[in-house]
Amino acid sequence: MHLNRNTDFCFMGLALFIPMGVHAQDLHTTWLQGPTNVLLAAILSFVVLVMTVYGIRQCLYSLNRVFGASRYPYAGIDQAHWPLVTVFIAAHNEEKVIANSIQALLASDYPEERIRIVVVNDRSFDQTKRIVDGYVSAWPERVQAFHRVNGKPGKAAALKDAMAYATGDIAVIFDADYTPGPALIRQLVAPFFDPEVGAVMGRVVPRNAGKNLLTRLLDMERSAGYQVDQQARMNLRTVPQYGGTVGGVRLSALQAVGGWSDDVLAEDTDITFRLLIAGWKTVYNNDAACHEEVPEEWAVRLRQVHRWAKGHNQVLLRQVGALMRSPFVTGRERIDGLLLLNIFLMQPLLLLGWLLAIGLYYLDAAQTLTLFIPAPVLMAYAALGGFSAFLQMACAVVVDGHRKRIRLLPIQLMNFMGSLPTISLALVSCLRDRITGQELVWHKTVRYQAQVAS
Repeated sequence: MHLNRNTDFCFMGLALFIPMGVHAQDLHTTWLQGPTNVLLAAILSFVVLVMTVYGIRQCLYSLNRVFGASRYPYAGIDQAHWPLVTVFIAAHNEEKVIANSIQALLASDYPEERIRIVVVNDRSFDQTKRIVDGYVSAWPERVQAFHRVNGKPGKAAALKDAMAYATGDIAVIFDADYTPGPALIRQLVAPFFDPEVGAVMGRVVPRNAGKNLLTRLLDMERSAGYQVDQQARMNLRTVPQYGGTVGGVRLSALQAVGGWSDDVLAEDTDITFRLLIAGWKTVYNNDAACHEEVPEEWAVRLRQVHRWAKGHNQVLLRQVGALMRSPFVTGRERIDGLLLLNIFLMQPLLLLGWLLAIGLYYLDAAQTLTLFIPAPVLMAYAALGGFSAFLQMACAVVVDGHRKRIRLLPIQLMNFMGSLPTISLALVSCLRDRITGQELVWHKTVRYQAQVAS
């Protein structure tokens, strides 16, 4: 079989998976004729176009972080009349980590009289309640417990009920495995002096990055997501994302958009877009770094990714129309928001593209394909579509000053290939639940860290 130069870029990688000595003509059937080739080529052309757009986006963000100026508009606020703040710690069976989180917050340099810590203990059946009650007894003026024993499952539902315990107009939220530094609360609260800010997000840094190969890979992934992607969105005034932990929300803004949604897995993405659609700003503060536990086992990692992808796609189905219609969203926010909403569709789309390319190869449809995809587009897809995510990781390593970690970059393919089918199945699960009306199921991430003495 002979392919012209226009299609070499599309098929060169796929040829590795095609058995030698098999001729496409041998696989033709009587019902697979020209119209089928045209349809498949048209679909593949759409896939290539979309993937190229995303590749260009990621490359632009990477270049911005390496060569562009960073925006930290609220970094100079370190002394002020600090507002009343309620810090919520979401907890479900967190006996291994909850003490560390509470003690880290008690050590905060935020004025003691202006902060209240509320532990949202959502139906734990381990020793979480006993540990939390111990801190409430020792620090009654600073620590309060909300022991939730019924209601809908999931973090969003628990937070929704816990808002009755809020003091003031600012809520800062942590998952139980996060250990904030002394200055973190001030760093997260400072942007709220801007009355247009509805939510603030800090940076997440793995605490257990050196545990094994998986945690090292996830450390690179987190660095790319925050150090490059989030900060670039902040720099370019597009759509920084509130991440559900290590972040704060303005309660009056939250109330104005309807509060937490308790029927979605990605309540953080959901509130990001509802605030954006209503005209509120989300701010990312790269200096507000907090340490978390990342999964140390591949099975745990894949369950986490499945939950993220499914929840994100739930938000896509709900909010894409409102995003396109909102009069409060700028043009660049609308474009970036649309791309962000669809980010977990790229993996299923990539799989579809592979299948289509293989099919067209065996159908000897190279000439048909060139009618739809010009050579420059194929070149851009080959150069950008496949490597842009890895470019972000490489740039993050450089910006963070951890250049030796770049040696792990080729191994990231393992992480990528493992996540690819998982994220694709999450889309199927999301669509199935939407059609059947199946009730949301929340799966908690496994914890590993040993607790400190309470």
